[in-house]
Amino acid sequence: MMKRLSFTLLLLLTACGTSVGSGAGLPQSTPTPLFLVTVGEDATPTATPFQPVLDETVTPFELFPIPPLSGTPTPFAPPVFDPNAVLPTAGTPVSFYAPPYAPNPAVVLTDDQTVTFLLLGSDQRSSTQTYFRTDILIIAALRPATMQVSLISLPRDLYVYIPTVGMDRVNTAYEYGIMYNYPGGGAGLLKDTILYNLGVRIDHLAIVDFDGFRKIVNTLGGVDVPVYCAYTDWHLISPTLDPENEDNWEMYTVGPGLVHMDGDLALWYARSRSKSSDFDRGRRSQEVLRALYTRAVSTDAISKISELYDDVSSSVITDLGLGDLLSLAPLALEMNNADIRSYYVGRGYVSSWITPGGASVQLPNGPAIQSMIQQALAPHEKAPEEEALTVEVRNGTANPGWDALAAERLNYAGYETRLAPADRTDYAQSLLYDLTASPDLAQVGILLSMLGLDPAAFVSAPTQSDVPYVLILGNDYQPCFNPAGATP
Repeated sequence: MMKRLSFTLLLLLTACGTSVGSGAGLPQSTPTPLFLVTVGEDATPTATPFQPVLDETVTPFELFPIPPLSGTPTPFAPPVFDPNAVLPTAGTPVSFYAPPYAPNPAVVLTDDQTVTFLLLGSDQRSSTQTYFRTDILIIAALRPATMQVSLISLPRDLYVYIPTVGMDRVNTAYEYGIMYNYPGGGAGLLKDTILYNLGVRIDHLAIVDFDGFRKIVNTLGGVDVPVYCAYTDWHLISPTLDPENEDNWEMYTVGPGLVHMDGDLALWYARSRSKSSDFDRGRRSQEVLRALYTRAVSTDAISKISELYDDVSSSVITDLGLGDLLSLAPLALEMNNADIRSYYVGRGYVSSWITPGGASVQLPNGPAIQSMIQQALAPHEKAPEEEALTVEVRNGTANPGWDALAAERLNYAGYETRLAPADRTDYAQSLLYDLTASPDLAQVGILLSMLGLDPAAFVSAPTQSDVPYVLILGNDYQPCFNPAGATP
């Protein structure tokens, strides 16, 4: 229980704010899963949130006509809900009523050894805005026995079956849940949508809006985000300017490098996609999330929990209270970035499709996505030799922060790292020194591959050292890489 709470503190510090339910901390009984959703693939600026008009005289099918997958759609009754039902059992199909034209339900993948969180960024711009969608959706799965975490990013345009509604984008489920008074509201319908389509149960959630995100980052004093690949997109010249005036926008580029970001810049980097895609946004949002984790576990950040809670309590919703965070703050030092694995439902897991109504959506490859999620949820027991495997990274170039980029790249692959100064900054070639008496060539090959280095970079130099490997970056090092291919 304590590690569940500490994880949310560690990961984003969004676990502070408006309490869901009683606000007295986690329930002692089996928690009810809660869900929410993400954003899409079309490379257009994020639009004003959809504001549906609720007409209680029509059904969802009449208000939002959705073509059936097969057969003829007919009205159907909502499923029967049992508030005392036990959690779905891993390895069995989701038990849920669905009409004959709905896709088959997924097999439940989450077991009782896994605690799941849903972390999302909402585009809700005021507390009076009833209907809103989310820009970012990341499922975070923690296995307390090994203190390892998997982050899974989902695209908002994933075309899924929404219980009692039909086929639609996953990011519409929250709105439908509110509009039609679904049990549990928007969160309840999203919970059932993700459980039905992905087989993932969610135990806790944290929702933060634009202002709340900015406040979190600024209260922490900003975050240092490793930007591996240079990113260029339209950026509002100043957050005080009118975003509706096109003259107030400029093209802006960050990286590569370790970029210090305030709340406004971090929000822009995590959610913009005018010049990229929602898949790329999923990558960048995880980069910011991991940077927030690193900042959150620093001593001075932990001391600001009360201040942070006060600053963002009106714009963050979570099921954890301030007392929980304060009592569990010391546990924040139990994990590091090497314990966090990153996964993405990217282009390789979906097919682009235009619905008969003209909407651009992403059709999921169900078996491939379930296989990836199953890998993400599986326990990863480190062998004793892996526990001791630390790579010391030295920046032998004149490019500031490239050592941090390479270190984080190794963290993605599960290696622990530490930084140390290089003897000079004009290395032409990157070098990987193996300091062990008997080099493990298979391990060396993996490290070189993960870093994108040629075999010529390997140097065997047996010596007494508390680390087995030292990486010296040279001017040939290319920091840009795909994190989706880095997780073992």
